[in-house]
This record gives sequence, structure tokens and C-alpha cells, in this order.
Amino acid sequence: MSVQTLYTAATGMEALQTKLDVIANNLANVNTLAFKKDRANFEDLLYRHRVLPGIQDSGSNRTATGISVGLGSRVQGIQTDFRQGAFQPTGKATDLAIEGNGFFQVQDAATGQILYTRAGNFDINEQGQLVLASAQTGRLLEPNITIPTDATDIVVQPDGNVLYRQAGNSTLQQAGQIQLAVFINPDGLLKLGENLYAATDASGQPIVGTPGTDGLGVIRQNALEASNVEPVQELIDLITTQRSFELNSQAVQAGDQILQIISNLRRV
Repeated sequence: MSVQTLYTAATGMEALQTKLDVIANNLANVNTLAFKKDRANFEDLLYRHRVLPGIQDSGSNRTATGISVGLGSRVQGIQTDFRQGAFQPTGKATDLAIEGNGFFQVQDAATGQILYTRAGNFDINEQGQLVLASAQTGRLLEPNITIPTDATDIVVQPDGNVLYRQAGNSTLQQAGQIQLAVFINPDGLLKLGENLYAATDASGQPIVGTPGTDGLGVIRQNALEASNVEPVQELIDLITTQRSFELNSQAVQAGDQILQIISNLRRV
């Protein structure tokens, strides 16, 4: 009966709606610092097995195939693409980008929890500490790094060593050491918004180390990492998703028309 057609096509429309939401979010964040695009993966649902493969026919021979009708699809999961985004030179000393693997560690002002980000748009607060440049919350870089108020120059080396030069002194002095964190399963990180992630049981515990060691990336000063969203590819996915949604809606219409024909049958 075509009643199943309605439900099967509806599962496809629901799954494609989720994919459309993912594409819309990717496009909305095409200019978000260090944003990592998402991808929706689908899987098929259960099957109604009318004839199982390999049964014996009237001649005691095994059949090569069976008759199985699928019952639709659903979203299997949404994965994040953590590939490197392009670098945008800014010329600002406190703008930092990670070239390679790793996340900056920042401390949440309200809870004290350590959060993780790829966005390196740091600034200096009233106490001279490096913080994320946010108009809502002051989140300190972890470990904390303090720059004297009379510093005339700030240098961040690829290994995360932060140096500064004071007025009247040509010698660079150390302010601190930036540490990066990596996870065995970054897809398991919890997305919090504001370019932030939190560790979960799925991501595993953070592995913290010095930039440039143990597979960690290095720091690039005077630059920011851009979003890795490819607008052209997202537009292509948008078109194919829209067309796929329309095809599923046409299957619903076809099933409805068949049911109307059946209900209007009259015996002669």
C-alpha cells in the first residue's frame, strides 16, 4: 500500500530539513573567526523483509537475493570538519592563530571552567592580562599572561613564548608561555557558541603541551584564522538538498494520488 510511501518520504524530508539547517548555519558563519563547518551524515532505517535472501525454492536451490523494502532515512550524526582555515594578517600583536592542531585554553569568568577555542582575537584587560576580545564576558587566557602597562612591544614566538619590551629597555623579557590543548576525539567536544568548546566524555581529557611539540600546532602572531566554510560548495549542497527535498515531497504527492485512485474504485 502507498501509505508506507507517505511515511518513508516523510523521513527523507525530515532528514533533509536537518541537513538544510546545517548548511544554513555554515553559511551564517562564513565570516566567523576559526569556525569549523559541519556535515550531516545520513543512514537508512529498518527494512521490511518480505522474502529473506538465501531461502530454498521449490527445487531446493538457494535464492541469490530476497525482497526487502526500506522504510526511509534519518540523520546518523553531524560531524565537524576541523581542517585548517585560511590565515588573515591583521598586524595586531595580540592577534594569534594556530597553525596545525590544538586549541587555546581560556577560563570562563562565571564558573572558572576551562574552555577551548581556535579564535585567537586576544586583547589586554585593565590588569594587563590577555583575554578573549569579547563584549559580553572577559575570559582569561590559560595559563594567565600579564603584560606590563609600559610595554612598547609584544612578541609571541611560534612555540608560544610571550615576550615584551619596555620603554627605555631594548631587552625582551618573558611574560609567560602559551599552552595548547588537543583531544583524541575533537568531534566529541560540546559546542557552546561564542567560538567556544567544552570537553566531554566523548572528546576525552585534554592533552596540554607546548606549541610545536607532540603533534601540537605552532603560533602565528599578527594573524587570525578564518572560517573553513567554502561558500561555493555550501551553495552546491544547498541546491542538491533543496532538489532532494522536492523529490521526496513529490513521492508524498504520488502516494496520496494512488490512495485517492484506490478509494475511488467502484465495482462494475
